Amino acid sequence: MKLNELRDNPGAAKKPKRIARGPGSGKGKMGGRGIKGQKSRSGVAINGYEGGQMPLYQRLPKRGFNKPNRKSYAIVNLGMIAKFVEAGKIDAGAPVTEEVLVQSGLVRRKLDGVRVLAKGELAKPVNLEVTGASKSAVEAVEKAGGSLKLTGAQAAE
Repeated sequence: MKLNELRDNPGAAKKPKRIARGPGSGKGKMGGRGIKGQKSRSGVAINGYEGGQMPLYQRLPKRGFNKPNRKSYAIVNLGMIAKFVEAGKIDAGAPVTEEVLVQSGLVRRKLDGVRVLAKGELAKPVNLEVTGASKSAVEAVEKAGGSLKLTGAQAAE
């Protein structure tokens, strides 16, 4: 096989329909644009315009507020921490900080901090140091014999 012998598979490259090139093309005369009017002309962009009627996107109510400086936390469940401790990726004997969670691969990036939620069970006692945690997560960690120390904004609350 040589470079000059390379060909596309038959039917792979379909030729585009040539619009407004005579009656034999199947899209002749007006080229599928109808007769006269704004949309038959070139250079027309009327997205969302409804002929002077109030457009739908303006008629619908706008609700709520998106806080521009909102904090977003990386979320970790207790069940996942337990799984990583059993697999040996996290050492339960040493304090488990946010950096340890990132290095183990449980958290990709800590964003504004790590928040622990109570989904799952902890079998071994673990000493956690994180930015935030739910009340039920704190109770579950202490019930398992560990401790959960908050180091962020939630510690002040």
